[in-house]
Amino acid sequence: MDFLIKFASEHESFRVPEIEALAIIENLDLKIKEYDPQSPFCVVQLPSVDAAKKLLRRSVLAHSIHELWGTAPSLSALHPIIQSQTAHLWPRYKDCSFKFVVDAYQGAHSNKERLAIIDTFSYLPFDGPIRMSNPDETFTVFEFWPFNSVPLKIQHPDMVRLGRFVASSARDVIHRYDLKKRGYISTTSMDAELSLVTANIALAAPGKLFYDPFVGTGSFPIACAHFGAIGWGSDIDGRSMRGEGDNKAKSLPGNFAQYGLKAQLGGFFSADLTNTPIRRRRTWDGIVCDPPYGVREGLKVLGLKNPENATWLIELGINEWQSPDYVPPKKPYSFLAMLDDILAFAADTLVDHGRLSFWMPTANDEEQEIPVPTHPCLEVVVVCVQTFNKWSRRLITYQRLPDSQVSSSDLEAHEKRRREAAAAHTGTTADDLNPFRRGYFRKFEAEAS
Repeated sequence: MDFLIKFASEHESFRVPEIEALAIIENLDLKIKEYDPQSPFCVVQLPSVDAAKKLLRRSVLAHSIHELWGTAPSLSALHPIIQSQTAHLWPRYKDCSFKFVVDAYQGAHSNKERLAIIDTFSYLPFDGPIRMSNPDETFTVFEFWPFNSVPLKIQHPDMVRLGRFVASSARDVIHRYDLKKRGYISTTSMDAELSLVTANIALAAPGKLFYDPFVGTGSFPIACAHFGAIGWGSDIDGRSMRGEGDNKAKSLPGNFAQYGLKAQLGGFFSADLTNTPIRRRRTWDGIVCDPPYGVREGLKVLGLKNPENATWLIELGINEWQSPDYVPPKKPYSFLAMLDDILAFAADTLVDHGRLSFWMPTANDEEQEIPVPTHPCLEVVVVCVQTFNKWSRRLITYQRLPDSQVSSSDLEAHEKRRREAAAAHTGTTADDLNPFRRGYFRKFEAEAS
């Protein structure tokens, strides 16, 4: 059966990846038949109406899904198709209350014109009452008009479809997790919509363990917990998780409590990827994160830049590490090394087919673009892009390959490259160690040769 999905008019490159991920979660046989990123509509093939309801019940980027009754280049051409292809369905709706609506994408109609369009479907043998509020069935005439059709006074749409409403999505959940209503956030907290989309694409679901190594105030584990997963997290700065003193509501656990998700919080701790207590064992079903970009300040990891010149700091750590006010020393960290470390950690700790979804900034200029990092144990599933002015951020999603599918020679070559790259990361300043930060402050203008 063919269905028409109506998406929200934003985040175009994320729409299909989210729907495909939801099909995996729901174990549905999905086929994308038609999709244009310039349009908020997508035609898909699914085995049943029940499958369509399952597909959309936790979607964040879709608005609704409709059983597709017909498609034609014009309204007059649509009617013969409806009559020949859907007559066997009409008896089901003979006595139902119903309404017709017109959805003119990039077009406009007066009320009189809308009524005239609806009246052309009077041949449908629906005897139930017309009910504009909460009818049993809603039929929508979807029109697809050229761009700027109204100011250009274009007379006819390019395509017309008729669909029967099947189900709404879970898009309203965005308002529940809106950061403006959250008790505790930071300047880098990921917004609710993209956190939930990330959780969907990473396949968060009941019974799964999800981890964020840059957890901050907990946006990603909260999103994963909403979909039933157990959320874990760590951060180099324990203060961001512990929150504001004795006010338990102003903390990461307080955020979970605000949404009634305390049972979904596995735990959190202070650490970084290069100094983590997590065993390199295949544990996580998913890793989701938005690593620091190192723009406000240079990237750091735990450690001493010059330990031979700071023996007093070592002594302080030995004596004071258990103090709640203790702040461990940090040393500069390479942005590219961080990307490699994220992939290496995921390769070591994800279960087979577990997913890593993380956000990565890059310049829009092809010459300054930071390439998508790779690892022999990880297969790139999809790359979604959110574009700003001169830079973008990408949500890159990988899945862990079973060891039987990993080439040992490729793995050896990768480890050799990592060692060589680590030796090459000899810069001492934030700009030396971070090509994105360097480009950001130069407004991504080409460097002088």
